[in-house]
Amino acid sequence: MSIDRYHQQFTVSWDQLHRDVRALCHQLVERDFQGIVAITRGGLIPAALIARELNVRLVDTVCIKSYEHQDQGGLQVMKGIDHDGAGWLLVDDLVDTGNTARAVREMLPEAHFVTVYAKPEGRPLVDQYLTEVAQDCWIQFPWDMGVAYVEPLVDQVRSRDS
Repeated sequence: MSIDRYHQQFTVSWDQLHRDVRALCHQLVERDFQGIVAITRGGLIPAALIARELNVRLVDTVCIKSYEHQDQGGLQVMKGIDHDGAGWLLVDDLVDTGNTARAVREMLPEAHFVTVYAKPEGRPLVDQYLTEVAQDCWIQFPWDMGVAYVEPLVDQVRSRDS
């Protein structure tokens, strides 16, 4: 899929991500999980935050590549897992079209699957999510962005006018 399918953009800061993950944890705090499986790479940071909030020490990964920047391609499973997910929490940052979610659901059919953000096409594949985002919205996660200096507006205008 190409970037032509994205007509909106939603930027998530580190602070917003942390607040959102903590809010998701409030929905999970009464449950006991044997461990957490993070879907790499997007699920790593949410999984680490969830592990802290729920005091879960056992964290594993399923490694799947499905995006090259904004282009979604075929799935490449780089590391699977050797159980069905019973008693485990499966974590990703986002469920989009559901391609990755379907593949991971096949690997871990018994896991409780959560994402921080969900789009309509993939939403039915997860057990819980915090925030729904439009299907045509590209989410900019903080780990994909950098902080850069921006000149004050007055200096920008002056340099443009000179």
